[in-house]
Amino acid sequence: MNALAEIRSRFRTALGELTDDVPRYLGMIRPAQDSRFGDFQANCAMTLARELDRNPRDLASEIVAKLDVADLCLEPKVAGPGFINLTLRDDWIAATVNAAARDERLGAKKTTAPRRIVIDYSSPNIAKPMHVGHLRSTVIGDALYRILSFVGHQVLSDNHIGDWGTQFGMIIFGYRNFLDPSRFTEDPVGELARLYRLVNTISEYQESVRSLPELRATLNERERELADTGRNEDPADKSANKAVKRLRANIAERRNQIADAERRVRTVQEDPQLLACARAHPNIDDDAREQTAGLHAGEDEIRQLWERFLPQCLSALQSVYDRLEIKFDRTLGESYYQTMLGSVIEDLMESGIARESEGAICVFSEGNNAPFIVRKSDGAFTYATTDLATIRYRIEQFSADEILYVVDKRQSEHFSLLFDTAHRWGYTAAQYHHVSFGTILGDDSRPYRTRAGDTVGLESLLDESVQRAAAIVAENDDAKQEPELDDARRERIAQIVGIGGIKYVDLHHNRESDYRFSWDKMLATTGDTAAYAQYAFARVCGIFRRGGFDREEFRARDVSIHITHDAERGLALQLTRFPDALDDVLEDYRPNLLTAYLFETGNRFSTFFDRCPVLKEDDQQIRNSRLLLCDLTARVLHTGLQLLGIHTAERM
Repeated sequence: MNALAEIRSRFRTALGELTDDVPRYLGMIRPAQDSRFGDFQANCAMTLARELDRNPRDLASEIVAKLDVADLCLEPKVAGPGFINLTLRDDWIAATVNAAARDERLGAKKTTAPRRIVIDYSSPNIAKPMHVGHLRSTVIGDALYRILSFVGHQVLSDNHIGDWGTQFGMIIFGYRNFLDPSRFTEDPVGELARLYRLVNTISEYQESVRSLPELRATLNERERELADTGRNEDPADKSANKAVKRLRANIAERRNQIADAERRVRTVQEDPQLLACARAHPNIDDDAREQTAGLHAGEDEIRQLWERFLPQCLSALQSVYDRLEIKFDRTLGESYYQTMLGSVIEDLMESGIARESEGAICVFSEGNNAPFIVRKSDGAFTYATTDLATIRYRIEQFSADEILYVVDKRQSEHFSLLFDTAHRWGYTAAQYHHVSFGTILGDDSRPYRTRAGDTVGLESLLDESVQRAAAIVAENDDAKQEPELDDARRERIAQIVGIGGIKYVDLHHNRESDYRFSWDKMLATTGDTAAYAQYAFARVCGIFRRGGFDREEFRARDVSIHITHDAERGLALQLTRFPDALDDVLEDYRPNLLTAYLFETGNRFSTFFDRCPVLKEDDQQIRNSRLLLCDLTARVLHTGLQLLGIHTAERM
């Protein structure tokens, strides 16, 4: 039984007599942050009292008087200005944890209202290797896919790859002008990636040369404004202080833009071959766009090159997904929807949702100054057009009740306009969510890059993580009196720890926050890391191994969990909260709430392990009880990590 859900259901009747907005106040019932105040705390009385113009403590007492929780909790207590503290009965915890110990689903019931959910995640541009920027979308989307499926929803994953845009124009232009035939024969994907980087580097160089004068002029202007503002600054003027802060932030941003532009210029000017290419093709951006336009127009030679390159690029992507053990139900790229885009524009125009503006076809949304451009003035379609076509396709072909887009937060405006347009277009039955996320940062608090300034490749990141994990695994095993692992096991555990560490370090951060990448923190066996949870699982397996017990065979015995110690109670209570953790994740699609739960489970197990002998316990009933509690701990850790796409190992 889900304790939090059950407690909220008991409050529902009491609150229903006081307010029409019961769900709002039920959300204020949460697990207690401090066990001294019980297991759960309801803070709803204080907020509700303000609305009813009542004394909050008196109102809390009235709510408690209406509660029927005697079978679930000890007598509720009103504390402070109106907190309602609830402590679960030990016999209820024991009954619930014993039921979970015998349940394949660990007490987590399947939803009674399954939805058809499409999740759009990863979605790389396939003309170039995946880099660290693709990590968050990929692992967050995969975790949500696993969790939603586990609780019983009908989930379909769709990798909406970029296989039709300007990146292929760059590759085709590079192939026609800079190809190294021997490299292409030896490593086609590597050569295509080199050609993309070459054309992109020259394009960025030319754009930087053009933009630097204006960037520098703007910086000088902002610095003069700041100097003038500083001379007249009044410490008591809050408005002026805010203006100064905005100016300083703007100046810092301009300096970063200038530094990036100057780096791009140096990269080309210090390389004679790059500089010669840039001079030979002074308008490479336009040249690449012509190739893209030719692809979209169906020019035979360009189309043949695209069809030749596409399988090779997809194969390179798949090798990374295979290492991450991530699969997709569909991989429908931009090219899949090209024949549908014309009818999207026709529909939007006929319904009056879109109109012409300066030669382009746009949708204007109330409260947003920028238009949602669905066809450019040159007749080209946009990401917006394709995204609208995918919405129509997913609803009509997949019968989607809900569509999740796991895309970085910089695209928030795009999705706000997309969802508004979809609703106005008539697709109102489905729910749309932008599951946004922040950026992975380096030590300089800027997007994580190599020393050369390039974006870190995802495959190289995985390689380094596994190598570092292998060194740690070998060092730990060699430190034992008798090492336990042969080379094959060491390699397997290094894969589990290295890949799991990469995924977990991303997932355990609030998805909307930027975070600083740290190898040392990622692979630590203490703190909120995958290795810590994996090690807790391995410790349980070690207990059973030393005791000579098979976990599955032991689980089938007539054994029950009994609460005889506070540390047992703390661990048992934590294990009953597994269903709560999944509910918390899905409330706003935040996998970090599951990692937080697993971390706390590891902590509770560590406390239990330190204070409660298991194999050395003389009382056989208590020993068996604790073994079953250990087994359930391992199952919860294993299942929780599995839902995050992370493996466990019985020895570490």
